[in-house]
Amino acid sequence: MKLRRNLISSYLLLATAGALAHETAELSAVEVRAQAENLEGIATTGSEGVVSSQRLAAVPILRPGEALEMVPGLIVTQHAGDGKANQYFLRGFNLDHGTDFATYVGGVPVNMTTHAHGQGYTDLNFLIPELVERIAFRKGPYFAEEGDFSSAGAAHIDYFRRLDASLAQLTLGRNGYARSLLAGSPEVAGGHLLYGLELFHNDGPWQVPEGYKKLNGVLRYSRGTRYDGWSVTGMAYEGKWTSTDQIAQRAISSGAVDRFGSLDPTTGGKTFRYSLAGDWAQRGEHSQRKASVWALRSGLDLWSNFQYCLNDYAANGNCNTGDQFKQAERRTAGGFAASQAVYDNWGGFAVENSFGVQGRIDRLNPVGLYATSGRQTVSTVREDRVTQRSLGLWAQNETRWTDWFRSVQGVRADAYDFTVDSDRPANSGQASDAMLTPKLALVFGPWRQTELYLNYGHGFHSNDARGTTITVDPASGSPVDRVKPLVRTRGVELGARSEIGQNFRSTVAVWQLDIASELLFVGDAGSTEASRPSRRYGVEWTNFYTPADWLAFDADLAWSHARFRDDAPEGHFIPGAVTTTANLGVTIDHFGPWFGALRLRYFGPRPLSEDNSVRAPGVALTNLRLGYRLDAGTRVMLDIFNLFDRRANDIEYWYESQLPTESAPASDRHVHPAEPRSLRLTLSIRF
Repeated sequence: MKLRRNLISSYLLLATAGALAHETAELSAVEVRAQAENLEGIATTGSEGVVSSQRLAAVPILRPGEALEMVPGLIVTQHAGDGKANQYFLRGFNLDHGTDFATYVGGVPVNMTTHAHGQGYTDLNFLIPELVERIAFRKGPYFAEEGDFSSAGAAHIDYFRRLDASLAQLTLGRNGYARSLLAGSPEVAGGHLLYGLELFHNDGPWQVPEGYKKLNGVLRYSRGTRYDGWSVTGMAYEGKWTSTDQIAQRAISSGAVDRFGSLDPTTGGKTFRYSLAGDWAQRGEHSQRKASVWALRSGLDLWSNFQYCLNDYAANGNCNTGDQFKQAERRTAGGFAASQAVYDNWGGFAVENSFGVQGRIDRLNPVGLYATSGRQTVSTVREDRVTQRSLGLWAQNETRWTDWFRSVQGVRADAYDFTVDSDRPANSGQASDAMLTPKLALVFGPWRQTELYLNYGHGFHSNDARGTTITVDPASGSPVDRVKPLVRTRGVELGARSEIGQNFRSTVAVWQLDIASELLFVGDAGSTEASRPSRRYGVEWTNFYTPADWLAFDADLAWSHARFRDDAPEGHFIPGAVTTTANLGVTIDHFGPWFGALRLRYFGPRPLSEDNSVRAPGVALTNLRLGYRLDAGTRVMLDIFNLFDRRANDIEYWYESQLPTESAPASDRHVHPAEPRSLRLTLSIRF
């Protein structure tokens, strides 16, 4: 099957516009990757795109959240047990567990507001990569329909409405790794009933076995397409695990504990997430209407111990109970979204006018922080009941002024309301805030298959509701200042997208993002911490080359510069801000019965302290997939992670801790090692 430029471009234009009533064509990973890169005439920035199901199927994925690493420049890692949300890094951000990057699955937001562990907590362990049809991603605060947490970017992940065939899959690996998946989409009453059931267990390379168990399921009934049809989707996930958290480097260097050992064998957690969502879309002759509604019930019990005995020594003069703590929450949430686009002609100019409304409410009863020992509660640091409401309105106009110039101008208005009922009355109260955020995009071209983009926009992220009403530190009893409910961001971007010949595509984006204040709720301490205003800027360069119909090369490269904007004695570097990232790969598909992928992922050096005196080194890890088609429906795949068995760390921090044997605290690196070389063998049968 030859890769022809006009075929690829035509297919993507139709798919993006929603004109395909059925999406049944079986295309190779090479073809679809090319489609995802060619957004000429559709995109409004140089840093947006679509990742297809074939693209995901072609690459080895260690953890479900790593599906987001297909977003250029985004790095996904872990600092604790695999049942916990991943750590995310993008555009000079240590996004922690998801702040400033909005993620949706099946129309349901994944980011959790006022979360027990961290604002914007994004746990993607319920994701089933084999059922993902597409990931549509955007970066920067330039899109009127993107709201909270989307200043660095957003990803909309959607499952299939129907599969080409039913799927039975079994994967086995070392250290107790076992995963089974059964999925299909039979025709029922004129529609399709997509189902997926996943069973999972893994101990990992840790000396204290992780014992991560996961039960995960999806059920979706749909008719039509995402552009003209409807669906109802239910998802259910439960998981529990024992966690090996990051360890002080001095404990490893002294031989007190192995790199894969634990300083507290009782840390870990258990979680659940149940959701139900419905979406509806209708295409008219000159319009597109969409609406969705969702409901969610979730919970988390998370036991952590990052400082070992520091607080216990300070309070009691010994290490009796240690510094373990539990973060817990029970959440009921719901929301809706509706939008309409109208296509018209004003004075000879083609225009598209869009407007929409989005709403969300979260009730947490309770959300708390507790001092524990061996998972037994010793005392309550704080416990709250929180209700958070938000409403967003947006409008956007796109006008094509000439054959080579179009503009997109939009505005968004958001209002938030917080009610906190705390166990300490001084921290109870109500707060509200509202923000207006304008957007503008200018698109020039195409000229010789090249488009240029200039973008400007404001965005925001919400802060933890408890920080908006707090007056007393729950641990020390000292007075503290409240924080603003909403924090403004402002970005600008210059981008280009070019097609060179029939086989090479390249995009580049130069960007800058300012944040008024990086205010974060510190879940480990139960208090709110305000940091300084910041500025980040950088460049991203994404390339794709297909020298043959069975071979593709891709290279996603990113560089960023992140600093606090004001002067302070401690320095102006932002801890955890990665300078360089790279995701390089070669993909082979339809090479006889063989297929495979080789991927190099580079996670660059970064400061660990504000004065840049302590830095983490760069990490380069290589993953390999080799596959063979036994027949039309049966495949065998071997995935090798950390192919060269690099001794590296998934993440590093610099902070103060105290070991049980120490008489005083010490500042040190705290590391979580990358997993050593591991192999997984998969048998996949479609029937």
